Amino acid sequence: MGRMVTHRLLSPVTVMSAVALIALGLGVQACGGAQEGSTSSFDASSYPQQDITMVVPFGAGGGSDILSRTIASVIQELDLVPVEIVIENRTGGSGAIGYDYVAKQAGNPYMLASLSVSFFTTPLLGASPVNYTDFTPIAAIAMSPYIMAVRAESPIQSIDDVKAATRLTTGATGVASDAALLANMLQNQSGVTIDAVPFDGEGEIMAGMLGGHLDFIFGNPVEILPNIQAGTLRAIAVSTGERLQTLPDVPSFTELGFDMEHAQVRGVLMPLDMPAEVVDYWEDILRQVATSDAWNRAYLDRFKEEPRFAAGEEFAQIIEDTNALYSDILTELGLLQ
Repeated sequence: MGRMVTHRLLSPVTVMSAVALIALGLGVQACGGAQEGSTSSFDASSYPQQDITMVVPFGAGGGSDILSRTIASVIQELDLVPVEIVIENRTGGSGAIGYDYVAKQAGNPYMLASLSVSFFTTPLLGASPVNYTDFTPIAAIAMSPYIMAVRAESPIQSIDDVKAATRLTTGATGVASDAALLANMLQNQSGVTIDAVPFDGEGEIMAGMLGGHLDFIFGNPVEILPNIQAGTLRAIAVSTGERLQTLPDVPSFTELGFDMEHAQVRGVLMPLDMPAEVVDYWEDILRQVATSDAWNRAYLDRFKEEPRFAAGEEFAQIIEDTNALYSDILTELGLLQ
């Protein structure tokens, strides 16, 4: 039988205190055995010997948290590791506190972290002391594409109607959100002026859309598909290179002639200086998760995500390319110099 998955929630104050202790050299035991995890004393034949910590740099209930807890749950269900996976929510600074904590665990083979949009945008905006080069990429395990949708009664029937418009409005949760970035890409490539109205969350964006205050929205399948199935929204295009399995009749922006291939990659990271055996170990574990019926049932089918497994150099290249994409668009928006 697999071991029980446990969870810990740390407040920003607690996190800052822990970081201070580590800086003073007093937190070796609390950080999950970083000294034991150093490459100089690593014993691959007996790994893992202690519980694994998986850090979520955001609060409970968000996309990164759901991803991490589902991965841990499937690993437990399949009995893939002989130890517990402890989920820690280290919140604050748009992911900066959690990612900084993980990056400081260099050489610790008992530390994992989930990948998020803020992993890229927060450092690029100068709000984090670490960036993607301070981590070891392990594997992508799924991807969350974006669907451009309009109200069912909208006069916009196709991308040609979008290009024929003069000015359109959409919603976004921030200037560095994927919805805002995709809106900017669409504006540049269609020649249509697009106003991205700021909202506090995806729920408010959907309410604004259904209330007739927005012309279109970009959303993940879990946000868009229920409304499409209910007949309140209609999909215009998807942001993947090929059509989605869940929307086989909806064209991709790529086949419509746009250079707008973009999806939120869901994946797992570790600190730097990982022994090769540890990287191989977790690549294999995540490959087993990604190809299991349990994963399809608990994550892909439930949250309408698309399958996507990539490890090694392929995943490292995805991270580098994604960082470059965000850098280019943020620069174009005048947010970076």
